[in-house]
Amino acid sequence: MAFIRPFEPKDTEDCKDICRATLPPTLAASKGGYRMAPYLWTLQFTHLSPQTCFVLDDGTGHVVGYIIGTPDVFRFAADYPRYISEVLQSEQGLADVPVPKQLDEPDSFFIPDPDSSLSANDGEKQKNIVNEESMAQSAYKVEWLILDGVQGKRELVEKYRAMLHIDLLEEVQGQGWGRKMIEKFVESVREEGKKEGVDFGKGIQLGVAGENTKVVKFYEKVGFKVYPGGEREGNVWMVRDL
Repeated sequence: MAFIRPFEPKDTEDCKDICRATLPPTLAASKGGYRMAPYLWTLQFTHLSPQTCFVLDDGTGHVVGYIIGTPDVFRFAADYPRYISEVLQSEQGLADVPVPKQLDEPDSFFIPDPDSSLSANDGEKQKNIVNEESMAQSAYKVEWLILDGVQGKRELVEKYRAMLHIDLLEEVQGQGWGRKMIEKFVESVREEGKKEGVDFGKGIQLGVAGENTKVVKFYEKVGFKVYPGGEREGNVWMVRDL
């Protein structure tokens, strides 16, 4: 029988698989994006903040879902160099995420598809693909990954300093596990907030990919509300007060 438990290092490969299995279509279609995704949205949380990371165990030790995050993004960012040195610059990390060519200015996340037959003269929208260099930059530059970006992003993270990601395999969706895992995460953030130097601000924030807005209603049912500004980057920002 499935149950929720704290993340353990042995769960790392399962969590990487879940991250990749639940990617939105544009990222899933990119070979490099598919390979790098766990290094942007999963592994830094399990490595730097395991105390606020939980998994859904199917009862056999196999992980079929996770909720991961940090109670304080600014404290997390200060510790991020350790993630770079211990994970990104490990043998596997270097194989999966190429070292960015430059970290002075962020490249665009999407670029025109060079294989697309469309042109500006066709009168149709140019097909874009994920820019793998931009993903590598974000993996190495925590400010671009979680703190800065479009107008309003810095204000959001300064107000709601805790953040989370949750992913469940399709086989366990719709069974109430998402709600239970979010409450487990909320409880852990409140506990961490009692420690000196940890500040979760007004509460928790998360981002919903523009290709996955169907989940907005779920988050609203578990206490989140839409925070304005996410549309500027093609996504939806949501927050929950604690």
